[in-house]
Amino acid sequence: MSRQQRDALDAILRSAPRGEMRPTVEQQRSGFTAAVSRPAPQGVITRQTVLGGRPALELEPAAVSGPGRLLYLHGGGYVIGSPQTHAGMVGELARRAGLRAVSVDYRLAPEHPFPAAVDDGLAAYRDLLAAGIEPQDIVMAGDSAGGGLTIATLLAARQAGLPQPAAVAVFSPWGDLTLAGGSIRSKEGIDPIFIEADLRAYADLYLGAADRAHPLASPVFADLTGLPPLLVQVGANEVLLDDAVRLAGRAGADDVEVTLEIGPGLPHVFQHHYGRLDEADAALERAARFLTGHLAADHPTTGYLTAGHPAAGGSEPVR
Repeated sequence: MSRQQRDALDAILRSAPRGEMRPTVEQQRSGFTAAVSRPAPQGVITRQTVLGGRPALELEPAAVSGPGRLLYLHGGGYVIGSPQTHAGMVGELARRAGLRAVSVDYRLAPEHPFPAAVDDGLAAYRDLLAAGIEPQDIVMAGDSAGGGLTIATLLAARQAGLPQPAAVAVFSPWGDLTLAGGSIRSKEGIDPIFIEADLRAYADLYLGAADRAHPLASPVFADLTGLPPLLVQVGANEVLLDDAVRLAGRAGADDVEVTLEIGPGLPHVFQHHYGRLDEADAALERAARFLTGHLAADHPTTGYLTAGHPAAGGSEPVR
């Protein structure tokens, strides 16, 4: 793994302008789109579709093996981002896993505050089941706010009496909108992207007057019993480090099989930088193996926790 690559990425991320006045929501959305968007990898076909009553992007690699399906929920603080901004990373994960993927354009705040995003995640998962896809053939993944939303969707599915999918992977999950994690403050200045005020602003837009410790908003406070095997990947250089660590710890305490990977010197959702950061490619490869491994065969239910790793309907039917 290249220290030079990590240092170069850190410098690039720190070079992003940060003005005294907070940009409008529309400016944040357009800026995020310009900064993050990457096209789907070569050989991955994309199609517009509808899932759970919401627009979605289907990504199909050239080499698909088996009936497995990946349901992805993108990051962006519940305020910005879309399946298009994440088409590159999701397509790369799908390509490595050999899975058809569908990325949901769930409703964003402030136009649609909590729990609209959770409702959309649950509706998308319910639609996959209604389309005849077996739960053991479904895996889920998400990053940042989408990582927290992925866990919240599984909690909502459990509450609705729906079966759980085969496995779930989350990248730099935002799991505590109360901002109680110690790294929110201890990693400020070390994190090249976020400061506490950024996260607080997103939480304000998403939650308004709602309870910030609600389990569907902050799943680090939830009972995670019964959730499927979980992979959590996070960078050591991010303010959300403790969200990931506490989420993994909560899962382990609730008898969920969980793997925690902390990448030294890495920023928030470093997986976006596949192809130019060795650690990103390695992390996506491990995530793909984790997800497909749980599709391929039954795994023991005893948990394990590892830290410090180097680490339906629509215009195009969902098949």
